[in-house]
Amino acid sequence: MSKALLIRLCSLFTLIVVGVVASASPASAALQKFVYEVRHSAYGSIGTYTNSVETSGDKTTVTTEGRIRVAILGIVLYRQDFDRVEHWMGERLMSFQGLTTTNGRSTEVKGEAEGDRFAVNSPNGNFTAPADVKLANPWSDVVLMGATMMTPDRGLLEDVTIRPAEMTELAINGSMVRARRYEIARVSGEKRYEVWLDDEGTTVMFNVNTRRGLVTFTLTS
Repeated sequence: MSKALLIRLCSLFTLIVVGVVASASPASAALQKFVYEVRHSAYGSIGTYTNSVETSGDKTTVTTEGRIRVAILGIVLYRQDFDRVEHWMGERLMSFQGLTTTNGRSTEVKGEAEGDRFAVNSPNGNFTAPADVKLANPWSDVVLMGATMMTPDRGLLEDVTIRPAEMTELAINGSMVRARRYEIARVSGEKRYEVWLDDEGTTVMFNVNTRRGLVTFTLTS
């Protein structure tokens, strides 16, 4: 092999390696995973809830996985599994797809941005929501903007008001954390959700009021 050919091959190899490293590094740096313990006010710890957030420029993909079990003396009384994917462009939800299986029965919700509306296909029928509709999944403070919120399991729309944040401290993994607490209520005034974000904008805890009790999601990793 000539010296000139060897130099060209080495240069080509260097370019390939640099290209691979350059393309791989931003992707890995932009992926964040948040795992929450799920606790019920009556049944204690009942499962996990995971948000994986991948950002590339103005585009964000949020993948959510939930594994919920309510059991007494080893007997499972309630089981829910769900897998969901959200695609965002800046502060706008562009599409959503979620499959929820509750006690063996599956339901699917789909949605997609269409012009100045957001079209929803759900077990409750097909309808449109405002373009700034947000999903009830507090992966970012982005979901705290807007007056309409969609439930990801049934595709129901709720008109909400988001009250100004108040500074609080709460225990997360044995340490006290400063956090901004937001209260999200139905327009009737009924409290629906609470969300706590730390100084870095990470959701460290949130909860939802249900007919069967309060369900709280606390960041573990």
